[in-house]
Amino acid sequence: MEADRRVGVAVDFSACSKAALRWAVENLVRNGDHLVVVNVQKEGHYQEGVTQLWETTGSPFIPLSELSDSGIAKKYGVKPDAETLDILNTVARQKEVVVVLKIYWGDAREKICEAIDSIPLSCLIIGNRGLGKLKRVLLGSVSSYVVNNGTCPVTVVKSTDHAS
Repeated sequence: MEADRRVGVAVDFSACSKAALRWAVENLVRNGDHLVVVNVQKEGHYQEGVTQLWETTGSPFIPLSELSDSGIAKKYGVKPDAETLDILNTVARQKEVVVVLKIYWGDAREKICEAIDSIPLSCLIIGNRGLGKLKRVLLGSVSSYVVNNGTCPVTVVKSTDHAS
């Protein structure tokens, strides 16, 4: 077994990404792991200069203890919801897992694949919005792209909530 596992979960705070996070916490993450929450923001809603500074490498790792800070939301344009924070705080406490958030800006498909290599991740869990065939062709499925182009094992968790 790998001593320093970095389990990545792609999270956009939607219902399907929370389902993927819950699945990872319940089925994969174990004591001593690092849980890296990977979030990709479209350009926009960030403090001036932040994306220019980290547009190629992503943000620094943001520790779990800082995620509920309103300054994080302003600085990076990310506002984790209470349910996601509860899942992360619980796994950190129960399994002694180090939880960090890493934010990227740009195309989610490309940035998640970059995260796999640059962090580097041992594996990645990603949600699936359950797009129909036509929407998947028109919009492109992030999970399909990551499965086909990611350089680590990728698990896709199907969401039972189709409202997202």
